[in-house]
Amino acid sequence: MNAKKIVVIYRVLFSFNMMRILILTPLVLSIIVPVYFLFLKAPPPLPDIDYNEWWGPESLKEKQDTSVKPFKIGFSELIVTDLKDRLRRSRSFTPALEGIGFEYGFNSAQLDGWLKYWANEYPFKERETFLNQFPQFKTNVQGLDIHFIRVTPKVPAGVEVVPLLLLHGWPGSVREFYEAIPLITAVSKDRDFAIEVIAPSLPGYGFSDAAVRPGLGAPQMGVVMRNLMHRLGYKKFYIQGGDWGGLIGSNIATFFPKEVLGLHTNIAMTMAPVATILEFIGSLYPPLIVDADLADRLYPLKKRFNYILEETGYMHIQSSKPDTVGVALADSPAGLLAYILEKFSTWTRPEFRSKQNGGLDFRFTKEQLIDNLMMYWASGTITTSMRLYSETFNKKITGWNLDQIPTPVPVWALQAKYELAYQPPCILKLKFPNLVGTTVLDDGGHFIAFELPKVFSEDVVKAIGEIRKNAKKNQKTDL
Repeated sequence: MNAKKIVVIYRVLFSFNMMRILILTPLVLSIIVPVYFLFLKAPPPLPDIDYNEWWGPESLKEKQDTSVKPFKIGFSELIVTDLKDRLRRSRSFTPALEGIGFEYGFNSAQLDGWLKYWANEYPFKERETFLNQFPQFKTNVQGLDIHFIRVTPKVPAGVEVVPLLLLHGWPGSVREFYEAIPLITAVSKDRDFAIEVIAPSLPGYGFSDAAVRPGLGAPQMGVVMRNLMHRLGYKKFYIQGGDWGGLIGSNIATFFPKEVLGLHTNIAMTMAPVATILEFIGSLYPPLIVDADLADRLYPLKKRFNYILEETGYMHIQSSKPDTVGVALADSPAGLLAYILEKFSTWTRPEFRSKQNGGLDFRFTKEQLIDNLMMYWASGTITTSMRLYSETFNKKITGWNLDQIPTPVPVWALQAKYELAYQPPCILKLKFPNLVGTTVLDDGGHFIAFELPKVFSEDVVKAIGEIRKNAKKNQKTDL
């Protein structure tokens, strides 16, 4: 055999081996990488965090007031007059393109009707009374006056009252819970427990103070909320959260697992690297990761990523320059309405992007949606609320890798059909190994407590009941 033939054979063999390597490498990596993250890589340490960090003016440190004081929401004549004047003096809006719905954002052809309603028909005094129907308070925690609703049910002998910290997100507020609170706190002869609701406005939202210096991200807000519960006498409590409330609740459970009796979340998810890897593996063969009837909530990934790109522009702005957009929204009620209600449209159902009115009348009344806007406008907190994004999505907080620290707290996930993200139990258990149960709905979107208060409330009560049942079983086993 001459040298040329030997070289040809060598090249063929080399090419064949390289092809095998190229084909097998992704397969090998798809096995090795998850195994590494699941079984070999230790979780990161819990970061040090100051549980008494001061977020208010330094001058208040010398005269701390830890009392709990009654509070009432008020729309003063000055606020209402100024608001109506701004609404009536709005400039003419750029006409919407022909034949579009909410694909370009809030359809400007719909604005006049909303602004006229807000200025001329929204019953400010009646809504003020409505918003004050529950007992409300303020107390200073770590330098910030925190506003919260507290509803304590009256129970007969033998019924235990358990505390629930109810956490909202953006662009929502405690208003999301008004229809649900009476249902959650209702006393039933079929249960040996009743639920007391503590629903705070997050720092910088509604009628809670905002931080005066940088650094108050979701983990630090979790500390403030935990310290609020301690102030009210609760060393152990349940948590329910959606949107930011879900992340803050998860952070509380991560830092204080012995204090959280259970976590109910309607936006259960983990951003740990292994979760992303498993999602990509599942895209090759979905049954490995998700039940067949739920596969369309996760796959195809292309559709999911396209949706994320289309719908998260606001997040990039608020994570980098919240104060810039805040100037416009704090100055213009028309701008505030368009910016926030667009989210209530597309986050309720994605297909509402194609509706001319955004489908806003599908689940909500104008009164309800304007109530929520008033929580931002009357308090002047739209800018400070958006700062939560920049204070959380930064190198410091993401570098803590909190999603990679499993928490043993009992968790229940309520998964609405049109929520912004879905992950199956096998992925959720990476973060929440004690996943007690999941409720998968064929309806509902991001604002589930506001959209379907009865469904939401029943699930919260059911989850707490199951978590209590499991805790009692474990106590008997330990004995």
